[in-house]
Amino acid sequence: MRLQLGCRLSFWLPSATPMILLLNVHYSRVSDLEQPDRLITEPAVPIESYRDSFGNWCNRLLAPAGPFSVSTAATIRDSGASDPTGFNAEQISVESLPSNVLTFLLPSRYCETDILSPFAWKQFGQEPLGWQRVQAVCDFVHERVSFGYQHSRATRTAAETLNESVGVCRDFTHLAITLCRCLNIPARYCTGYISDVGQAPPYAPMDFAAWMEVYLGGQWWVFDPRNNDTRFGRVLIARGRDAADVPLTHSFGEHQLSGFQVWIDQADGGPLA
Repeated sequence: MRLQLGCRLSFWLPSATPMILLLNVHYSRVSDLEQPDRLITEPAVPIESYRDSFGNWCNRLLAPAGPFSVSTAATIRDSGASDPTGFNAEQISVESLPSNVLTFLLPSRYCETDILSPFAWKQFGQEPLGWQRVQAVCDFVHERVSFGYQHSRATRTAAETLNESVGVCRDFTHLAITLCRCLNIPARYCTGYISDVGQAPPYAPMDFAAWMEVYLGGQWWVFDPRNNDTRFGRVLIARGRDAADVPLTHSFGEHQLSGFQVWIDQADGGPLA
């Protein structure tokens, strides 16, 4: 199937402000794009692109004072398949993990493994190792936390999400990542688009989404504690240890978000696969 996706973010800036933007489709999906998803700014400003330490495509610019907007749009080809599953994927012992995976066992800005480790082992220590243990974590987070944009708070950590039992998709993801890391399962934070393909209406307003990938059986697998169901049309933008590594926009100065649009829609109306 083909998906049309994109976003438009508008700001009011009291003064010229440096910004870093992570809004392009991840390099692992670039070959699926029918045209480049170039970043467009109004007014036009010079943009410098680079890759961060996780391989994500970043854009840096100096936004002028006053109204300023950034947008991108593209059509991407998608297999139409749901997130892959590996019910027999086994957990790998820490001493046998690849060195480049170990960083995703460590605490990070929003994922306080040192605080939640006793809880994680008490709650999940008897669950079967591997896929079933990760799914038990996702089931717990999905049932424990109530979703609502009114609960959004940029500083909420995993431990606070557990205690407050409210949040948005990034909070669900941070809590699940932290619990997995406490259980010696490498987990990393992902941000991107999730379509409504295959979902029953009515549809909620579209937004960027967060989910996690866990390392089992020698590869990374998608888990989505917020939705915790079968999803089609998932398109990755960036990966990191948590949301601090992959903010969609990072402003080095005061700014006001005055407009926010995100879309991902099936373009051809064809079958899922």
